[in-house]
Amino acid sequence: MDQIKWGIIGCGNVTEVKSGPAFNKVPNSTLVAVMRRDGELAADYALRHGVPKWYDDADALINDPDVNAIYIATPPGSHVDYAIRALRLGKPVYVEKPMARNAAECEAMNQVSRETGVPLFVAYYRRCLDYFLKVKELIDQRVIGDIRFVDIHLHWQPYVEEVGENPQPRWRVFPEISGGGHFHDLAAHQFDFLEYALGPIKTASGIARNQAGLYEPEDVVVANFEFESGVLGLGSWCYTVNKEQRIDEAYLIGSKGKITFSFFEKFDIKVETAAGTEVYHIPYPQHVQQQLIETIVNELRGEGKCPSTGETGARASRIMDWITGRG
Repeated sequence: MDQIKWGIIGCGNVTEVKSGPAFNKVPNSTLVAVMRRDGELAADYALRHGVPKWYDDADALINDPDVNAIYIATPPGSHVDYAIRALRLGKPVYVEKPMARNAAECEAMNQVSRETGVPLFVAYYRRCLDYFLKVKELIDQRVIGDIRFVDIHLHWQPYVEEVGENPQPRWRVFPEISGGGHFHDLAAHQFDFLEYALGPIKTASGIARNQAGLYEPEDVVVANFEFESGVLGLGSWCYTVNKEQRIDEAYLIGSKGKITFSFFEKFDIKVETAAGTEVYHIPYPQHVQQQLIETIVNELRGEGKCPSTGETGARASRIMDWITGRG
């Protein structure tokens, strides 16, 4: 491909800033069409973002001859269907995370990608963000020696739209749409980056429970996991704490020190060794997916490789299935 001409299926909130504008900012890449089931909203998005075409039917966008690559930004429940349709038409696919509702659906997508030879990519953009690349660099440079242990904690208050005065649960807590709850949505990023930085996780187990009864899937999870390298890991996720108890921290314990960082909302990386403490402050860019999208465009043009593929993306789903017992 010379010019990558993108079509978005599901131009909702995630595409407003995180991803959508980036398709026109990456060299040799253009956003030419968007789709949303509500045609008025699709038309509004196209108008505001300067997109030439809009649709209210996914098949119409997938079959548009001006579109040669598809970005699927719908909830996970429809990823496998849309991805397979696009791949069978020979159009590379970039799909939002989590890649699908479970590992089995991820494998179905990867199987079609292998059969057709059409590339499949997943929006695990932490593999390209400077903040996380710095964490990986510190690991690779053995600044804290050999990594012994990983400890991650994500404790958030209930989402307002789900447990306010007039509760209106959103799609993320309906397993038939999302594959699980907030653990499934957010831990996916964590496990994908940990594998990118530390290598494959070979075993994982956990306890997943719903304690507050605000929705069907689990709202608290504890897990342990082991990397093929021998590094051990521990994690806890709770989505029913008050605002003052909110925690988003990860610790890498090494033979010569400790790295503290955040997966979602802080921009500091703290390194503690015998030599002292050093802090790196690395904010996210405006469009957090832009750097990953650029690697996709480069690969499709034969000029590089994207670090987040269907094969790597499926692994996070497999690990979460192990922990929750859904696999």
